Amino acid sequence: MNGFAAYKQRLIAVSRQAGVREATIQSTIPFLSLNERVIRLDRAQPGGVNNPNAIPPFAPYRREHVTADLIRRGQARFRNNWAQLSAIERRYGVEPQVLMAIYGHETSYGAVTGGFDLLDALATLAYEGRRRDLFEGEFVAALQLVDKGTPRSRLKGSWAGATGYPQFMPSTVLRLATDGDGDGRANIWSSELDGLASIAAYLRDAGWKPNVHWGIPVRVPSSLNRAAIVTRVTAPRCEAVYRRHSQWKTFAEWRALGVQAVGRTIPDAEMATLLEPDGPNATAYLLTTNYRAILDYNCSNFYALSVGLLADAIAG
Repeated sequence: MNGFAAYKQRLIAVSRQAGVREATIQSTIPFLSLNERVIRLDRAQPGGVNNPNAIPPFAPYRREHVTADLIRRGQARFRNNWAQLSAIERRYGVEPQVLMAIYGHETSYGAVTGGFDLLDALATLAYEGRRRDLFEGEFVAALQLVDKGTPRSRLKGSWAGATGYPQFMPSTVLRLATDGDGDGRANIWSSELDGLASIAAYLRDAGWKPNVHWGIPVRVPSSLNRAAIVTRVTAPRCEAVYRRHSQWKTFAEWRALGVQAVGRTIPDAEMATLLEPDGPNATAYLLTTNYRAILDYNCSNFYALSVGLLADAIAG
């Protein structure tokens, strides 16, 4: 604890350097507490201490995150808020069912937003040091939210620092939180429409292309030469996630290779990449650039696939 007490002095210096008001600094940083549970949870993550990053099968993850209950509740919200969701789509160009699916996936439609004190959690993660630069920056951003009028008591969230209905990190709240209900405030903690509009703003910022579906399930012929479609591009981030994607080809080119859509299709000229999450001869998907926008939200193929599939089920 003595080490954490000394570290608070660094947080004070960093916050002052970022221009945080002295009153905000003095009312928060001296009273921060080290959260040992946050440290345990962080070290249990894939890539953390003594935790190999093995890839499990997709089906159990899908069963957990694309449930009948999430579909039913998402469909009800989708119907009841259709006029407002349509307005958000006109404003941002993002499919409203994808917004609803992310909202459902992240917080079970607002039911589970996290009860950790955000400033304690972020300070703890910064002190731990595994990703100090990231979490120091997010801690300062949280103080800047307080400076801008967000009540300290509202800053609750996940152990990793995500908050509100969209589960944004504080820096993302500062940058992209959006008024979706027309009351002049961007309140992602208690306004569903603000949360949904903020997710739309995020996806547009991540490169969402209007009028393009995220992807489609496909059947892949046993004759497909997978060695010939291996990607030659090294992703600048989330390399292991993107390494599982094939080269980009148009849908017409995929069809010429014998890949067949299951259900809906995408336009012949649309570019797509092939992902077989469980390897050959199992489930397979052709994914558009908008799938990449979902990956920007959470860089996990299982996450992005389950969001897309939940969105399709919500839209019916």
